Amino acid sequence: MPPHLAGRQREYAEFDRLLEQDEILENMVLTGLRGVGKTVLLETFKPRAMQRGWLWATADLSESASISETALAQRILADLALITSSITVEEQRPSNPAGFAVPDEPRRVPLSHEVLASVYSGTAGLTSDKIKATLEFAWHHLREHGQHRVIFAYDEAQNLSDHAEKEQFPLSVLLDVFQSIQRKGMPFMLVLAGLPTLFPKLVDARTYSERMFRVVTLTKLDEDESREAILKPIEVAECPIKFSPDSVNTIAHESGGYPYFIQFMCREVFDVFIQQHTRNDLAAGVPVDAIQRKLDTDFFAGRWAKITDRQRELLWVIANLDHPDEEFTIQELVEEGKTLLAKTFSPSHANQMLVSLSERGMIYKNRLGRYSFAVPLLGRFILRTYEPSTELERASPV
Repeated sequence: MPPHLAGRQREYAEFDRLLEQDEILENMVLTGLRGVGKTVLLETFKPRAMQRGWLWATADLSESASISETALAQRILADLALITSSITVEEQRPSNPAGFAVPDEPRRVPLSHEVLASVYSGTAGLTSDKIKATLEFAWHHLREHGQHRVIFAYDEAQNLSDHAEKEQFPLSVLLDVFQSIQRKGMPFMLVLAGLPTLFPKLVDARTYSERMFRVVTLTKLDEDESREAILKPIEVAECPIKFSPDSVNTIAHESGGYPYFIQFMCREVFDVFIQQHTRNDLAAGVPVDAIQRKLDTDFFAGRWAKITDRQRELLWVIANLDHPDEEFTIQELVEEGKTLLAKTFSPSHANQMLVSLSERGMIYKNRLGRYSFAVPLLGRFILRTYEPSTELERASPV
């Protein structure tokens, strides 16, 4: 966790507004590129919610949770059990056959995963019916203890998908369950965090998702917010080592305003400054090249290694667009490829490759049919590390 979170007042205000709902009419989707601070912001939402009387159930939605509807159900039950196990309920006993002695008064047991699982398995119907019955059972007992408002917060929610070919629809089940229990007046709210592909997937699964969610898109920090993110932690810690104005400007520029990169670079620069200070080196500065090489290894190289040579060529063309960090169309990509490559891409081939790159988390497509890098500053990484092969030399100018 960073020691200070800069530039997120608007997002906090929106989340606080949702916490004031008596009847849940809106849930939250927190979306943005990797490195903008979704996971960190989600963590800071938790104490704000708990201070207002909400219980908090959270997990990362791994791909395993999306394999089947049953896997999703087990994920929800496991998360719910963590917040219900502190209360007790009367032990469920089988009915007494005629002629037997009346049993002792039922004892109270924790509302554990075992109890929730028994409610789930004992409910007839579809998976969604079983989850609804279990949530309603838990809510009834939570309300008796004055703790009936629960937030289910899931990070990496873009991993959740329906699988029509296997007749498994975990994403649709999640949406159906929460819409149903919210319409019954149960204050169980969803907060889903994920890449920009998340909300289009929700809408494709259930069109009513547009009305069900308030989408909050995290973007990079502006110049003032970046400076705050760099300087505030040192100020709060009353650190004897300070960043010079030139160092601050360098970090702000090289990070692109992305919180992950700001924190990564500040940590590296601070460690270097400490070592320089112990050597009485007065020529302290930001070792940009060394930090970039380490960032390339730690952040970019793993993703880059998983794609094919032809996919790298396509991404190199995108990196050479006038504004590679902004949205682009297939037509713009194809036209740029004609000027840069001996062997260019047809629109259909480019589209197929973009779909594959999207599945690998390198590219994403918005609902208007435009594309963007899903990894911040990927274009800079490509231009400084990738050299096209000799047969891909730039075409000679006409």
